[in-house]
Amino acid sequence: MELDPDDIFKDDEDDPDSEFYQQRESSKEFVVYLVDASPKMFSSTCPSEDGKEETHFQIAISCIAQSLKTQIINRSYDEVAICFFNTREKKNLQDLNGAFVFNVAEREYLDRPTARLIKDFDCIEESFTKDIGSQCGIVSGSRENSLYNALWIAQALLRKGSAKTADKRILLFTNEDDPFGSIKGVAKADMTRTTLQRAKDAQDLGISIELLPLSQPDEEFNVSLFYSDLIGLEGDELAQFMPSAGQKLQDMKDQLRKQMFTKRIVRRITLSIANGLSIELNTYALIRPTLPGAITWLDSVTNRPLKTERSFICADTGALMQEPAKRYQPYKNDNIMLSVEELSEIKRVSMGHLHLLGFKPLSCLKDYHNLRPSTFIFPSDKEVIGSTCIFIALLRSMVNLKRFAVAFYGSSSRPQLVALVAQDEIISAGGQVEPPGMHMIYLPYSDDVRHVEEIHSDTNAGAPRATDEQIKKAAALIKHIDLKDFSVFQFANPGLQRHYAVLQALALDEDDMPEINDETLPDEEGMARPGVVKAVEEFKLSVYGENYDEESDMGNGKASDASKKRKTAAENAAKESANYNWPDLADNGQLKDLTVTELKYYLTAHNLPVTGKKEVLISRILTHLGK
Repeated sequence: MELDPDDIFKDDEDDPDSEFYQQRESSKEFVVYLVDASPKMFSSTCPSEDGKEETHFQIAISCIAQSLKTQIINRSYDEVAICFFNTREKKNLQDLNGAFVFNVAEREYLDRPTARLIKDFDCIEESFTKDIGSQCGIVSGSRENSLYNALWIAQALLRKGSAKTADKRILLFTNEDDPFGSIKGVAKADMTRTTLQRAKDAQDLGISIELLPLSQPDEEFNVSLFYSDLIGLEGDELAQFMPSAGQKLQDMKDQLRKQMFTKRIVRRITLSIANGLSIELNTYALIRPTLPGAITWLDSVTNRPLKTERSFICADTGALMQEPAKRYQPYKNDNIMLSVEELSEIKRVSMGHLHLLGFKPLSCLKDYHNLRPSTFIFPSDKEVIGSTCIFIALLRSMVNLKRFAVAFYGSSSRPQLVALVAQDEIISAGGQVEPPGMHMIYLPYSDDVRHVEEIHSDTNAGAPRATDEQIKKAAALIKHIDLKDFSVFQFANPGLQRHYAVLQALALDEDDMPEINDETLPDEEGMARPGVVKAVEEFKLSVYGENYDEESDMGNGKASDASKKRKTAAENAAKESANYNWPDLADNGQLKDLTVTELKYYLTAHNLPVTGKKEVLISRILTHLGK
């Protein structure tokens, strides 16, 4: 049977009839990069981060290349186009002079970013002079207007899709703040007017135009000469434009490899308030874990995905069993036969609805009750008319009385109690900060709440207490190393960054791995500041005294029971691991035939993480072996 890779990897989001697909289409982004290719872009240079001189054209190309690489991971379903203007050659559907649309053969001008597009674009500097060429497209005595042509082409490329269902943008890179500066009189006024009108026509169609100016080393880009009228800047916006534009350019160069999820409905559930009274709710995941994609096994010859099938064979006759196997439960002298469907129905506690049980004061809800990210819920009138009205009344009462609702959430896999905490709308001068709604907090089982027990070596002695001097020194130390305005979103996951970097290197046939900045490592430069060093030494002195020898103490310390167990487990794993020829198993693709326990022998023996599914363990072993 001929396999279609697109169908194999398709999930619910790729079904055109699903609401998830329609919502994804509504958040789609179409971007056209307009790059000035005039000789001035090649002659103007500025120092790069490594100290080398870099032309403005190289800066623009670098920004776009990095943006494309990030886009494949962030939003691979968006579509992009790259158009150079002020070029010698022309290539566009309108056959206009001075504009060249760069694309991959057999692909549309406006298309999803692909590895082939990025590979070809990375070589654009080498072939640009020969294949495309640079020349001034706006010269005195000529009616040619390459900027006008470029805006027309970009507008035509963005004709795809509706402005209501897609975000359409034009990103313009240039270092020429007055494109019509060489023209005088009526001709200049006429060309300026027609170009501004073309930009206004594009904006009227829902297309936003963003300018990314490149300043000369000794002269700042003067946006007031022309482009302030083109993109509609005035007043305070005009004064703040250059600093913000420079930051936007830097952000494009330094974008993280990460997956970005738009807020979307996770599922619809019903909240039963009383007998005969129910409302419909939509649930939204505010935080989602980002994990590397699952491993897909490919045929070594055809490179097509492999499909796994399982069949049951009768032990007595050896015949292939056509009907699914049944299970049984002994009862007295009989075996009660149960099908898979019947077992599933027995295990199902509820249909996944919320049942309101009552209300409690907010003071009863403790911080340690929140063991996992909450789910945000909001009413929907799509199926049950009046849900919003009842939900608002319930929310206002809970906010005014400072109560939270306790409900039973009967999911098929993990039935549990949940707390519904009302959140009122928060509005600032800039608009809505937080929407009204409720947070569904998954309450722990009694076994999940562990009470802290104080265990001391000497049961007769009292618990050790810090002195006032030690507390004072500890507070001073914390004050010196405190991170201002800390947020977990400031730090990227280095493991995921490395994973995406490996994928990028493989897809683009890159010889060197992109450098990964591990932001979770200690800030050695910051910790070496005199104030921090002094605070650390004073804290150590107050706790351990003057004659404390840290290395001696670490060497003479007794190993805990847990460390002894870990050491024993590692030694046993090393012995078991020695019985396998791991490189040979990896080369022959036989790692998948081993059990999870056997795979963990290798991981434990080499001090590697043992968490994850079987495919993750195999991937970890292959990475360690360098396969």
